[in-house]
Amino acid sequence: MADLARLTELIEPEAQALGFDLVRVKIMASEAGDGAQALQVMAEDPATGQLVIDQCAALSRRISDVMDAAEEEDEPLVSGAYHLEVSSPGIDRPLTRAKDFAAWAGHEVKISLDKSAEGPRNFRGILRGIEGETITLADRKAGETAVQLSAIHSAKLVLTDELIAATRPLDTSGADEILEVTEEKADD
Repeated sequence: MADLARLTELIEPEAQALGFDLVRVKIMASEAGDGAQALQVMAEDPATGQLVIDQCAALSRRISDVMDAAEEEDEPLVSGAYHLEVSSPGIDRPLTRAKDFAAWAGHEVKISLDKSAEGPRNFRGILRGIEGETITLADRKAGETAVQLSAIHSAKLVLTDELIAATRPLDTSGADEILEVTEEKADD
């Protein structure tokens, strides 16, 4: 198990030092199929809303260094084997901060509440916004709905044509370097 609050406390200053906003720190099962865990860190450059490969690599190095230093001081941060995954949040990004709910108002979202919530726990609809700690959305089934930010287990944008149109273009550096390869078929 890992202390996500402590991990965030160590990782966030490293992201900020590079000029990035930390979006999420999460421990999950690794997709490598080796039984290890994945420490997933999502961050974004506020200027673009994304991270490119070089930015991910720079943040990954800083996180590795700070985690190694903590572990050398006998502060185990993640028990057992794990992989560090640093990425951009992507178009259908998770919404984790109050400012995310404000910035993406007008777009379709999926919200799941904590198990302790009474009544419906899963919502999907158009995000209206946030006021204080209260998020409102026009749920497909329940209509206008208000949920507390603290009750949310997970929230993410739904990939729609409107979202794609509203999202800043991804970094296109290197796109002009694509090489086309034509394979020759052998005669039978």
